Amino acid sequence: MTLPEFACADSPAVPIRLLRHDEVVGKGAEFGGSWAQACGFKGRPGQILLVPDGTGAVAEVLVGWSWDDTARHGFADIMRRLPKGDYRLEGALTPEQLEEASLASLLAQYHFDRYSTREACAARLAAPAECDAERQLAIAAGEFLTRDLINCPANDMGPEQLEAASNDLAAAYSASIQTLRGEDLDRGFPLIAAVGRAAPMPPRLVDIRWGDAGPQLTLVGKGICFDSGGLNIKPGQSMSIMKKDMGGAAVALGLADMIMRLRLPLRLRVLIPIAENAISGGAMRPGDIVRARSGATVEITNTDAEGRLVLADALALAGEDDPDLTVSLATLTGAARVALGSEIAPFYSDSDQLAAILAESAEQARDPLWRMPLWQGYEQMLKSDIADMVNAPASGFAGSVTAALFLRRFVRDSRKWAHFDLYCWQADRGKGGIGQASHALLNSIPKVFGW
Repeated sequence: MTLPEFACADSPAVPIRLLRHDEVVGKGAEFGGSWAQACGFKGRPGQILLVPDGTGAVAEVLVGWSWDDTARHGFADIMRRLPKGDYRLEGALTPEQLEEASLASLLAQYHFDRYSTREACAARLAAPAECDAERQLAIAAGEFLTRDLINCPANDMGPEQLEAASNDLAAAYSASIQTLRGEDLDRGFPLIAAVGRAAPMPPRLVDIRWGDAGPQLTLVGKGICFDSGGLNIKPGQSMSIMKKDMGGAAVALGLADMIMRLRLPLRLRVLIPIAENAISGGAMRPGDIVRARSGATVEITNTDAEGRLVLADALALAGEDDPDLTVSLATLTGAARVALGSEIAPFYSDSDQLAAILAESAEQARDPLWRMPLWQGYEQMLKSDIADMVNAPASGFAGSVTAALFLRRFVRDSRKWAHFDLYCWQADRGKGGIGQASHALLNSIPKVFGW
């Protein structure tokens, strides 16, 4: 993986000026003068004008701009369109705007070229003095890891390869790692075993630990490397991007990379239940009843509701050492996409204080989240006539809410737990995997633990 980088601090850098339309119209002579008029530069959002000096080199870059919710994507696109070279931001920008633009410049450098040649962004921005360059580089590096893991197809990112990626991350930071599989998994984590038993690569549970002091944060990331739907098979169109169904695991590993790279003073545990939801003679069947690690029995009413099953066993394990905060991350339900689309991730929490911190941190990070209700009235939808619960209600109503309610049954202290129902894919701003919630969660850590 190529790591993001800023331009060298002492290298000559071409200034970039971000200009609103009204600034250009009202002060055309000041910004670009006759050259801007001749080139038709009006300062419309996304317009770029390279202003030459007397030798034909680029003296400065004028960019039409508007600060809004899409600013990060917009500035990343600007950086990808600039000629190779080093640049710096100039003008009256707030510290928040400088942070946003400089992080966008790092994210613009991401390219996935494992299978075909892709032209990388050749423009580099000098880190503004007002920004925490180390933190921004850590955020971008963690995001690059997340995207690489999601973008890799299931034939090269199956359970064995996702475990190997976890091993690589642990080794990079001298973290301990343990993987359970085979009989140990069958005995201790029957839901994970049931989900993955039909696949050629057996299921497993990865357990990473790092840090020996401070509060404990446990991340639980869904690692379904491909989701066919099982015997309740998905239609072809729905299956086409199911390599991303390990997006929760990818986000957990990317966030762990950020935390360890920044050496945050906490104890980190990362649990990744890994499986492929495949179809064979040994596949989990509708109507099967499985006893979870917690002891509760689950009637399988839909084999395509497998993510909550692997998370349930991992969450039960997470609670056994009573962490200060547990976070579950999963590409869990289509219902979340119907409600909020692809760019906003719903989250659930029984703690108003924790929810407020997450919402504030998400806004500051421009990593959009939206709190959803753990509506007690829907608990009855999980009722089974022959087991403690079903894994998927028959009605299909409130699908994201009922999935979160199912998970809450396996959490020791739900007031120290937050659940994120992610999508981890973009189709309209460059097709491919993308992280969600990790930047917001990173921002929230000092507030949650009172640093």
